[in-house]
Amino acid sequence: MPDFVIVLTTLPADADAAAIADALVEARVAACVNVLPEMQSTYRWQGTVEHDSERQLVIKTSRQRVDVLWERLRDLHPYDVPEFVVIPIVDGNQAYLNWIGESTT
Repeated sequence: MPDFVIVLTTLPADADAAAIADALVEARVAACVNVLPEMQSTYRWQGTVEHDSERQLVIKTSRQRVDVLWERLRDLHPYDVPEFVVIPIVDGNQAYLNWIGESTT
């Protein structure tokens, strides 16, 4: 299993994404959080097709910190069922990957 991962989550466009990103990095459960610009999301929720403005967070972390990241994000996240998708990093700049490891320990 890869040592490093990217985690995706979405927030309502009016949520304080910067504060959540700061909290994750300060807690050392994320090395870096990219807050992407507002986007339109279409999804099915409770039997209805919904359309909302959201922001995507792209979180870089170590595999060993995923469980703690999930716990922290659940506490901060405004959604009842937050997106939490873990994507393995299978290769990359070794210096950058080392930095992720150092930043999350």
